[in-house]
Amino acid sequence: MLDKVTLDVYADVVCPWCYIGEKRLERALAERPELPVERRWRPFQLRPEMPPEGSPWTEFARSKFGGEENARAAFQHVTAVGAEEGIRFDFGRVASAPNTADAHRLILFAADRGRPWEMANALFDAYFARGADLNDAGQLAAVAAEAGLDADEARAFLTGAVKAGEVRDAQAEAARLGIGGVPFYVLDGCYGLSGAQPTGTFLRALDAISEERTASGRA
Repeated sequence: MLDKVTLDVYADVVCPWCYIGEKRLERALAERPELPVERRWRPFQLRPEMPPEGSPWTEFARSKFGGEENARAAFQHVTAVGAEEGIRFDFGRVASAPNTADAHRLILFAADRGRPWEMANALFDAYFARGADLNDAGQLAAVAAEAGLDADEARAFLTGAVKAGEVRDAQAEAARLGIGGVPFYVLDGCYGLSGAQPTGTFLRALDAISEERTASGRA
């Protein structure tokens, strides 16, 4: 049996392409069940300078895309791509551009309980399909319950600052690696893939690692 492959996923829960990339990656991993992979969430805040309470979505989108018309075109495109992956984007329901530190902390909290990807996907869906406020502790706790965690425990966790250092450390590590945008995937600590790659690209990368390990006797 091959040694476990590490797969570090640098992503943010308010990044639609991270959500799309996650679905494509999940499909690739499902097609290679014989390859043991340890997939790890690595927090990356696209806007670490965002106020703790976040910002109004319309103002943020207008600034980011250079006007409402450009924003509308970008949202239509990502919505169409997402639909092909079984993702429902409803940008009309998104009300805020949050500071995602607490959302990242919650994923790390879920990782300690063996459910990081359930938590990440629940946050993606809550934000992009239902317009959840990811700076509201009550709403975050409700999303944690959807991911199979205890809502009261999650709410209590969010009142403190546990895991905040890990979020900052992951951001610093991304900078050290030269990662300026997400999603970004680091396979086996040495191979990098940038962007929401097609499933086939993930499969080729996994196959190359598998073949390299077999050839080197790491089985």
